Amino acid sequence: MPHTTRLGFIGLGLMGKPMAGHLLKAGFPLTVHNRSRGAVAELVAAGAREAHSAKEVAANSDIVFTCLPDSPDVEQVVLGPNGVREGARSGLIVVDHSTIMPATARKLAETLAASGIQFLDAPVSGGQLGAQNGTLTIMVGGDAAALERARPALQAYGKAITHIGASGAGQVAKCCNQIMVAAQMSAMAELLIFARKADVDPRKVVEAIRGGAAQCWTLDNKPKRLFAGNRQPGFKAHMQAKDLHIIMDSARELNMPLPATEVNTRLYDEMLQMKMGDLDNSALVAVIEKMADINLN
Repeated sequence: MPHTTRLGFIGLGLMGKPMAGHLLKAGFPLTVHNRSRGAVAELVAAGAREAHSAKEVAANSDIVFTCLPDSPDVEQVVLGPNGVREGARSGLIVVDHSTIMPATARKLAETLAASGIQFLDAPVSGGQLGAQNGTLTIMVGGDAAALERARPALQAYGKAITHIGASGAGQVAKCCNQIMVAAQMSAMAELLIFARKADVDPRKVVEAIRGGAAQCWTLDNKPKRLFAGNRQPGFKAHMQAKDLHIIMDSARELNMPLPATEVNTRLYDEMLQMKMGDLDNSALVAVIEKMADINLN
């Protein structure tokens, strides 16, 4: 049955485009905007309406979703010229799926509240595959009642939607998520190359340890791709590096050390220096290959 809540979606990249597609399939009227036009054309062909600015999206929506690269991008799209705030009316909800600084999320919520607009920081986990399959984990900061208004739409692509707390809490949860993801990726890279260097079949090692205490999402999903020589995203390494720098900046604001995450941040920075930022975050194995002077395959 078609929905009457008008939705807008801004940012149609590897994650945003399939998420917007799920909203269309769920029967929501949808207005979309993106800098590159190819994704817009695909969604328009599927039934979406095209907008030529974030302001136009807001003017035609009850809830606006954003999925953008970083904090400055979200601030520009929401608060900048021809942005969401300029086209919004009181009562609009902005749901931001980007991964940004918790402090930025709190600033956006406070600024928009002055115009009667509610802001939910709602970063996601699950990568491109989760976006395509509609199985994302969504962690939400902001007003609980606003989340309930947005929940029917979020359920189009989210399998787990958790209200974490006040504004910024969703981004704190995403920081925690990325601490664990980076730790898993670096540990996997080390164990695969350790086995290879010791002249032991890493495939057999993974098969053995996946059944014990080392079992995790990363070992369940990434080694098969790496063994096949596939290091394409997925979730791009430069985005993982960006998230890690958000975590380290936030840790400095909290005046606390994150020693393991600091090392993992340096490993991803090294991967970027190797010009591999557009590869999957699991391709961090290339950094360990270089250090150990041996290749996985």
